[in-house]
Amino acid sequence: MAAERVVIVAPDAPAAIGPYSHAVACGELLFCSGQIPLDPASGELISVSVAAQTQRCLDNLAAVCDAAGSSLSRALRLTIYLVEMASFPEVNAVCEQAFPVDPPARVSVGVAALPRGALVEIDAIVAL
Repeated sequence: MAAERVVIVAPDAPAAIGPYSHAVACGELLFCSGQIPLDPASGELISVSVAAQTQRCLDNLAAVCDAAGSSLSRALRLTIYLVEMASFPEVNAVCEQAFPVDPPARVSVGVAALPRGALVEIDAIVAL
């Protein structure tokens, strides 16, 4: 029998800015949509350093994981989209703090632009 697909809505994460779910759980996996550094209360982009934007993305992903009954510490893989690959060291520093032991697999991709002028976007696959 196929695993059931369950849509996750995270009340503590920023509202989706398009026709997508915060995440979809299937079997023992949670597929989290990309999070940009939006403040969950205002829905506005935090316009500060790439390090602060990276932390906000991770905080938003953590809220999505919490809503699904998991934790970002159970992340299996992150995909990080960067407008400026030169900011890679700053992003690494934030990720090192967020995942001090046994970090998830990760890929970083340089992109031309991100929604709302964000400098970074992060999605995740997480174990439930």
